[in-house]
Amino acid sequence: MQRSLHRPAILAAALGLSACAAPGDAFAPQAAISSDRAAAPPAHTVRVTGGGTTTFDADLDGDGDVDGSHFGFAAVIAGDGSAHGDFTCLMAGNANFLGLRLMAVQGPVTSGAPDGRSFSGTATVKVLNAFGPGVQSIFRDIPFTVAVTPGGPGVATLQLTVFGVFDGVAGDVAPGNANYDLAKETLTTGQITIH
Repeated sequence: MQRSLHRPAILAAALGLSACAAPGDAFAPQAAISSDRAAAPPAHTVRVTGGGTTTFDADLDGDGDVDGSHFGFAAVIAGDGSAHGDFTCLMAGNANFLGLRLMAVQGPVTSGAPDGRSFSGTATVKVLNAFGPGVQSIFRDIPFTVAVTPGGPGVATLQLTVFGVFDGVAGDVAPGNANYDLAKETLTTGQITIH
């Protein structure tokens, strides 16, 4: 009879010790550790957004027109370089580049620099008439990176590189590296912000 009275007292003492244990102690309840982790400050994030039209300030394809594009993007970049967002760059039919009046590079943003001045992802590239009249060509899972400078028209810049395709095609400023490195574009309308 005396044994059974001591057993609840020992159990109660052990529970009391575990409730008073400091977080990280072997006897500390898991809830105390979890709440400490939840109280950690959120990681630093940067938001980079932009939209408008650009110019290359040059005739990259030799057809007599100064080339440019339309673009839009929004991304949130975490301090660890992970990101989420979307990017689109296109020829919308009102001008041509490489003889293409319709072309689009679109995809999710999945990583970026902590200062927001560059971001990357994987795009789908669509072109019309590149391989014959009326022929639509689609290239999927094409890695891309974009470097930006914030500001408005005449100040902000955007530079797109797509990896593993179109090396040496007109407009490629670094032929021979297996990538399509476009020249830096300057905004003619719109805005790029980093905050």
